[in-house]
Amino acid sequence: MTNHLRTVLIGVFLACATLVAAVGISRHTSGTDPAGVATPRGPYVALGDSYTAGPRIPDRTGSPAGCDRSDHDYPALVAERLGLRAADFRDVSCSGATVADLTTPQSTDDGTNPAQLSALSAGTRLVTLGIGGNDIGFASLVTTCVKAGVFYDMTGRGKYTGDDAPCRGKYVSGDIDDVQRKIDTAGERLSEALAEVKRRAPKARVYVVGYPAILPAHGSGCADDLTLAPGDTTYLHDKEQQLNTVLRQRAQDAGAGYVDTYKPSVGRDACSDRDTRWIEPLLPSLPAAPMHPNERGARGMADAVLRAVGAPR
Repeated sequence: MTNHLRTVLIGVFLACATLVAAVGISRHTSGTDPAGVATPRGPYVALGDSYTAGPRIPDRTGSPAGCDRSDHDYPALVAERLGLRAADFRDVSCSGATVADLTTPQSTDDGTNPAQLSALSAGTRLVTLGIGGNDIGFASLVTTCVKAGVFYDMTGRGKYTGDDAPCRGKYVSGDIDDVQRKIDTAGERLSEALAEVKRRAPKARVYVVGYPAILPAHGSGCADDLTLAPGDTTYLHDKEQQLNTVLRQRAQDAGAGYVDTYKPSVGRDACSDRDTRWIEPLLPSLPAAPMHPNERGARGMADAVLRAVGAPR
């Protein structure tokens, strides 16, 4: 093994460990306006996982510290542009959150986050919710596919097997796709959660916020930053798209709005140029958690939310 390849492998596996152990997506358009009324002015409650919380985007704020919530995540930027007072804004998002953590306390490496829906009240007028990636185990999925990609590179890049998606085979068997099954289950849980949001905050306008483009539709540009086999890049991209589709449908079924952050982020994924991308790769070049939005991405997501609620940007 050459020194260069050894260095690459060390970097990849350290980054994978960081992705899972630190925050990850996994545990540890503009959208539609369901109400068609004036821009809400709060009180505003932001719910969600690490794609809402903005881990490692300076500066960390709120408690518990283990949620790794940024004072420049998209909810904070939305609240600022809506001109909300501090008393009219609560961000209870938390890295690693699943749909279950909306209704039960979530343990983190540094403190416990109360059940997120406990922040809602009859006085709440705006709710954003970004959730679902942890329910399908997306961080561990990426890690598994990156490791498969390293082996793919070392063994001729499919020259002898003809398989350019070695990771996909770990999750798909015949007509059964284990990740799709998890996406469907997450959608069912989201519907239940949205019904509970409506019960607790009956006068609030509610928006489900989808995920931005994490990977490109085709994998030829991801070998350097992520060591993914081309077919696995496409597979991961397609799973994210399927998750977003379910989030949109469940939001619409519940009478909530859906914020499309994918469309404005196309071409700004983790494999794109560092000066334009919204999502950092496994070895970030800007302050952000691996495979998570940087501050540019948080601003882009905030813009999408503001468009959905009809606010000036």
